[in-house]
Amino acid sequence: MSEAPAGSGPRRRTVLAAALAPLAAAGCSGGEAPRAPAPGAQAGPKDALIMVIRHAEKPYAGDVGRDAEGEDDPGSLAGRGWRRAEELPRLFPPARGSSLPRPAVVFAAGGKQGAPARCRQTVSALAAALRTPVRTEFAVGAEAALAQAATAAAMPVLVCWEHTGIPRLVRALGAAEVTGTPAAWPDRHDLVWMFTRSRGQWSFRELPQHLLPGDA
Repeated sequence: MSEAPAGSGPRRRTVLAAALAPLAAAGCSGGEAPRAPAPGAQAGPKDALIMVIRHAEKPYAGDVGRDAEGEDDPGSLAGRGWRRAEELPRLFPPARGSSLPRPAVVFAAGGKQGAPARCRQTVSALAAALRTPVRTEFAVGAEAALAQAATAAAMPVLVCWEHTGIPRLVRALGAAEVTGTPAAWPDRHDLVWMFTRSRGQWSFRELPQHLLPGDA
């Protein structure tokens, strides 16, 4: 039996509860449908919960990654990246002790090589555990279209993306100026950025994954 991820105790649940509270209050947590506006009222942007992760670790310079068949491939994940991908399902239901809400829709960057392939590899085990397909119709650079599709999708949404494109996605969501949102993704693979929109206003939380030894 695998151990529960570090940091999944009461303190972490408190942080997660704080992140989800605005969405729950608005009636859009987990699998609940957003409440319909009152008759005659003008509907604003729907409530949303979008989680963003960077693809897992790639090979260091001079090293070689491995594709899904175990063959050498510099455009695929490193060994540590594959281990992170295998552990990623522990963050979400139906895994016991999960700390994040179960995604209804999963997006990953489209494309054949490099970062797009690593994005798909990162969420492959999770998609199998959730029994849901991964949406890959948007390439890195198409963050505006991705943001539109993500906010229109069933909630919650998980996006696995290339790190230099994540700030563009955040800007496209309209959340770049939210207090606490970093201007760039840090040099880390062990984070989850959580954006919650309630009553038209975005809020932001950065949460650790705590999946592998050495994760901060």
